[in-house]
Amino acid sequence: MEMFSESILNRKNKRTQTLFRTLFMLMTLLLILPVLIILGTLIYKGGSIISVDFLFTDPIKGMTAGGIFPALFGTVWLVAVALMVSVPLGVAAAIYLSEYAPNNWFTRAINLAIINLAGVPSIVHALFGVGAFVIFFGFGTSILSASLTLAIMTLPVVIVATKESLQAVPEAFREACWNMGATRWQTIRRVVLPNAVSGILTGVILEVSRTTGETAPIMFTGAAFFLPFLPQSVFDQTMAMSLHLFVVSTQVPGVPNALPYGVALVLIAMVLLMNSISIAFRMHLRGKKKW
Repeated sequence: MEMFSESILNRKNKRTQTLFRTLFMLMTLLLILPVLIILGTLIYKGGSIISVDFLFTDPIKGMTAGGIFPALFGTVWLVAVALMVSVPLGVAAAIYLSEYAPNNWFTRAINLAIINLAGVPSIVHALFGVGAFVIFFGFGTSILSASLTLAIMTLPVVIVATKESLQAVPEAFREACWNMGATRWQTIRRVVLPNAVSGILTGVILEVSRTTGETAPIMFTGAAFFLPFLPQSVFDQTMAMSLHLFVVSTQVPGVPNALPYGVALVLIAMVLLMNSISIAFRMHLRGKKKW
């Protein structure tokens, strides 16, 4: 008998570990498989229509032919303005809740409100956008109204991601700065925020994904069925990819079979491209961390 032979308990633990590893791998594959099927279907049915002309020309013949450039351009407008509004507000709110706010009933009520806001259906945000931005503030149906609605809808994502990343910065960093005579704001600006940027970008990535694909909030506040011109300012209406996909899929007769799939494929490619750029930047920043 060998001195260091494997015991029955070790063999049992190894079998259990292999079983759970296989189980978790299968669960991961089950999550990835639908995504691959969707992408494969879109490429198979819509890949043939993708071309430079499709991306950079206007729709023609009642949107049954031509390209998607106005919708593509309008989606970039909507996402950019929504980011410019929600990211500063969300980061500022997260800094207050994480670094300044005392642990009392008021702070807990704010955190509860943020959680509840994240669970509000998008159609409710759309109605709020119509009442607040289109009517009350008088912005009309415009890019500004639609982007502000999207910004309000995605604020919880930015706040939660930023708050978690701020709290992940070791407390010793703050104490070292305070011991050197730095103020709380100097500590946040010079030490805490730079070390939390990669986590903040996670919230930005999630926001980009959601704002790019939302339809209901922009349908009532700023997106147009069809426009023969590009928007010149944030007070103009615009076409958007998500609404354009809905229109050509359900509202326009005589659309080629490949057209809706091509629009969906470009929409997903937009999200993947924006997310890839953000993820690459986040990984670059994470690589500079010393802890």
